[in-house]
Amino acid sequence: MTETARWPEPDGRPLRVGIVCPYSFDAPGGVQFHVRDLAEALMAKGHSVEVLVAADEDTPIEPYMTSAGGAIAFKYNGSVARMRFGPVAAAKVRRWLVAGEFDVLHLHEPITPSLSMLALWIASGPIVGTFHTSMTRSRALQVAYPFVRPALEKIAARIAVSEDARRTLIEHLGGDAVVIPNGVYVEPFERAEADPRWVGTPEAPTIAFLGRLDEPRKGLGVLTSAIPAILAEIPGARFLVAGKGDDGKAAAIAALGDQAAAVEFLGPITDDEKAALLSSVDVYCAPQTGGESFGIVLVEAMSAGAAVVASDLGAFRRVLEEGEAGVLFRTGDGADLARTMVATLRDAPLRERVRAAASVAVRRYDWSVVTDEVLTVYEMALAASHATVRVADDPREQRRALRALRREGGTR
Repeated sequence: MTETARWPEPDGRPLRVGIVCPYSFDAPGGVQFHVRDLAEALMAKGHSVEVLVAADEDTPIEPYMTSAGGAIAFKYNGSVARMRFGPVAAAKVRRWLVAGEFDVLHLHEPITPSLSMLALWIASGPIVGTFHTSMTRSRALQVAYPFVRPALEKIAARIAVSEDARRTLIEHLGGDAVVIPNGVYVEPFERAEADPRWVGTPEAPTIAFLGRLDEPRKGLGVLTSAIPAILAEIPGARFLVAGKGDDGKAAAIAALGDQAAAVEFLGPITDDEKAALLSSVDVYCAPQTGGESFGIVLVEAMSAGAAVVASDLGAFRRVLEEGEAGVLFRTGDGADLARTMVATLRDAPLRERVRAAASVAVRRYDWSVVTDEVLTVYEMALAASHATVRVADDPREQRRALRALRREGGTR
């Protein structure tokens, strides 16, 4: 690769963008969907995009994605994240970077032990880092920081997906970031048609929950604890639960006993089914207990016209404009969720007010807005770097860091 600057002049010549996703597409979540949608939004504007991901051989991925191989499960931020790391992965990252000849390299979660961290060690030039994580304390970050600190200086521009993620970055790593939220394609949710199976009535309203059922922080247990009190006031209420997790499903059924008949477990659903579900229900419930830096599903529900009832996490309060675009309850408090849900279901004018406010608020998160903001950050990185993305000639530093992380238990 050369070091000759070749970023777009005022004529707007398209960029070659390389994006690295830290988490595996074997079990995709919010970050993976964000990476996918950002890539497609950039391509829709005429840019060339390639994405490096972790994925098993039988996992379907998009044509513009390259798999660096299967992933290993790590406990991270109250969840289990599947990531690809180690010397073999580093060699694949290097080959992808050499072949890509990118103008800009965009790394998501560059300080997790993942493909993103490897790319940060290996590459230099116009590098943008997006930070998604929100947490108060992190042993993983404490362990990793001494080994990634020199590499962090190579990031020319930083993005945080929320104020919570920005605060985590500042407190754990220093420096700052521009806040650009996760994007949503608002229109497909707005025009999604309701599914008669999921449409409620005044006597039998429908409440939806989407999330990984086995992860306590997603809050299915909080919703489960509230269901008996909700049914005591509104006996016909129906709860539609979508997502993977046989253990979480079994625990919910056991906790509810006979009242489990009011809950329909839909299992994993497609994007189209999700849009239809959110367009059909009276209320979308977001009972998460922590570890949320944004809340993309809230914006999807708001776009689809569902009234949102959510825990009062900082990230959720900001998305719901402190209760103007949704209804908040005390985080982790099943009794307060039950009271709030019953009041919301009985108050049609309240639901209409928050839906109207939400329909305006979601415009801030549409990809048409978010993509332009990301491109502005790319311009900042290009202006600061004066070169294309290139690969370091000496891999000894990354090998030393890999060995150090292993000694500290950061990888295996």
